Amino acid sequence: MLVFFKERLAYLAVPKTGTTAVERALHRHAAMVLRDPPGLKHTNARGFERKFRGMFERGELPAMQTVAVMREPVSWLGSWYRYRQRPALTGKKNSTAGISFDEFVAGYLSPEQPAFADIGAQSRFLTDENEDLLVNHLFRYEDMGPFLDFLRQMLGLEIELQRVNTSPEAELALSDTLHAELRQKRHLDFQIYEALLDGPLSIS
Repeated sequence: MLVFFKERLAYLAVPKTGTTAVERALHRHAAMVLRDPPGLKHTNARGFERKFRGMFERGELPAMQTVAVMREPVSWLGSWYRYRQRPALTGKKNSTAGISFDEFVAGYLSPEQPAFADIGAQSRFLTDENEDLLVNHLFRYEDMGPFLDFLRQMLGLEIELQRVNTSPEAELALSDTLHAELRQKRHLDFQIYEALLDGPLSIS
C-alpha cells in the first residue's frame, strides 16, 4: 500500500497486478509505504476502511480516495500458479511444482483449499461485506494506460512502469469444465472484471 497524504490518495495493492512495479515507480513520492509483512503491503479495501481511513481524515481534510487494479480472473490465477513454481518454494507446501494448472484451479475451488492454492480472491479484496465495490477508483491490469493517466493527474508526476518480479513460464491450459466451475463459484470476480471492459469503475 502506498499513501499520498497531501494528494489524498491511497493505492491498494491487489496481489499479482503489477504492484512491485508501481511501488518502485512511486515509493519516493509517497508519504507512507507499507512493504512488509505481506498482509500490510496488500491491505484490502475493508482493512483500509477499518484501520487507516480514520488515521488520515481528521479535521476538515478532504476524504482520502482509494485506487486499485484488477486482473482478468483466469490470468490472475495463472500468475499465482507460475509465481509458486519458482525454485525457492520447491519442497514447500505452497509450491505448485509438479502440479498442473487444472489441479491448481481445482484446489482453489475446493472447500478446503490446499496450501498451494490458498490465495484469496480479488473480489474479496475490493468489496465490502455486501459485495459492493469499496474502492473509489478501479482499473484493469490489461489496460494500464488509464490507470497511469489517473496517477499522473492525481500526483502531478510523470510515471513509467518497468517490468519486474516476473514469474517462470508455465502451461496454463484450463479445461472447459473447470473454467465453467470457476465462473460459477467466483462469479463476482468475473462480474467486476467484465464491468471494467467498458472502462474504469468509480464510486463516490
